[in-house]
Amino acid sequence: MDENRPAPLRVDAETAIILREAYHKIEALFRGDHYGLYDYIRAVTGKIARVDTFYVGFLQGSSRVRFPYAYDSGKYIDPDTHNFGPNGQTAWLLNHRQTYRLAYDSGAVLRRGVPIGDVGRISQDAVTVPIFRPAKSGPDQLFGMLSMHSYEPNSYDDNVVRAFEWLCGVVARVLTREVEDREALRRLPAGEEGPNLLTSDHVMEYLAHRIASLREIAGEAMAEPEAASAAVQGHLTRIVRATEQIQSELIEMLLDTDEGPERRYRTLTRAQQGVAVLLVDGLDNDQLAAELGISLNTVKTHLSAILKKYGMANRAQVADDIRKYLAR
Repeated sequence: MDENRPAPLRVDAETAIILREAYHKIEALFRGDHYGLYDYIRAVTGKIARVDTFYVGFLQGSSRVRFPYAYDSGKYIDPDTHNFGPNGQTAWLLNHRQTYRLAYDSGAVLRRGVPIGDVGRISQDAVTVPIFRPAKSGPDQLFGMLSMHSYEPNSYDDNVVRAFEWLCGVVARVLTREVEDREALRRLPAGEEGPNLLTSDHVMEYLAHRIASLREIAGEAMAEPEAASAAVQGHLTRIVRATEQIQSELIEMLLDTDEGPERRYRTLTRAQQGVAVLLVDGLDNDQLAAELGISLNTVKTHLSAILKKYGMANRAQVADDIRKYLAR
């Protein structure tokens, strides 16, 4: 018997058939299509158990979760970003690094977090699975989560939970391979990218909300008597689906565009951060020394370290980067 061979997944035969079909379709169809991938995972999960609410979240920085995809009672939920606290579900996942089930605490952790979907209804069962990617050193990095909820109690037995965990593992591998592919391209000559200085939270969120308005207009048009024909309904449905996809893609783009300023700022010591923030106001060295109550030589030492850590040529570039971090 091969000791290195992973133990078989303990699910029933019908579930195994569903999962096997899902695996082959995911491998063939959804590489690079995140919206389609999440949509399909939601549909597959719905074949196995009741799913009233479904969402995907990704951790970013030290305290944020971005939700590019969510549905509640068959209705698409606008993508959003939330800062998480020390007592909610995200913190629980970071601390325990395992699947959360409502049965563990009768939903106490869920109620401490930000509700998703119909705030007038309470989830009677829920499962949230953390997703990991391999780290270069140390334990695997927890970078996101997938969650399913039901408004009916006792919806998720062990068979359902194991199947959902397996599906989430497939999602994690798809996303991890995409990151690895990008890293491989950067190793090619002329493939090295410079620091990404673009922080576009405000632009992206503005676009996401404007597209939400377009989706709402299309939805209203579908209800008009003049839109009764199958052809018109088909076109409007396509518009709604396209806007949903764009919203999901926009919120995920933020994961790649605005991490740089925060990551660079957090490499600084507390004293260096104090100097860096004042650069935004255009203070010269003498003014920095007076403002912070330190010597001119100490200011110069901090500035030299900041420029080295940022990999930038001058203080104006650093100030611009800090400004983007503060305005995120």
